[in-house]
Amino acid sequence: MPPHNLTYTALGRGDALGRLVRLQRRQRPGGQRPGGQRLCGHPLRRGIRGWPGRPASGCAPRCWGACSGVVAGLVCITPGSGMVQPISGIFIGLAAASRMLFRLHDIEARFRYDDALDVFGVHGVGGTLGALLTGVFATRHVKGGSAAVGLLEGGSAWINQIVATAITWGLAIVVTFVLLKILDATMGLRVSQQEEIQGLDLSQHGEEGYIFI
Repeated sequence: MPPHNLTYTALGRGDALGRLVRLQRRQRPGGQRPGGQRLCGHPLRRGIRGWPGRPASGCAPRCWGACSGVVAGLVCITPGSGMVQPISGIFIGLAAASRMLFRLHDIEARFRYDDALDVFGVHGVGGTLGALLTGVFATRHVKGGSAAVGLLEGGSAWINQIVATAITWGLAIVVTFVLLKILDATMGLRVSQQEEIQGLDLSQHGEEGYIFI
């Protein structure tokens, strides 16, 4: 389903990026301000992830794809905030772009499931990839301290990241399954085809997003 207003979508993504930069400028515990490594890492990785966009048929870049990429970049880099250097963020962004594009096109088409907001492809795959790559690229030069952190510098953070990711996946699967069963038993998981054609705003809430007189 294509977005109904790309202007609002792009404005929202730009506002989210601005808020993120302002958030990174806030003081950290102890009165320290985040250094340039941390401050420029988020926009760099979001930019690298958003640049290709999500290609339509014929691999043409699209505004909607770039907006999705910006959100995916935020999801993927959040675990590495204050942990990895900007150059590592570029590699994380490129990995996120290629991996999520594969997931969005091949897996979604193969299993034919409805994910209009790309929750699994952007947040599920992106969050998992970001958590694992944080364990690889994390460095003491950004995090602080003298002990090695990430895999590339001989640390053990990557083991903790794998364990934490597995626990998160297990919790998400179990809780999602339970909630879906509860909803299916009480109100159902899907409306009728006629209600879908009419639109959920009108059929479920009695409202219309646009009223033209």
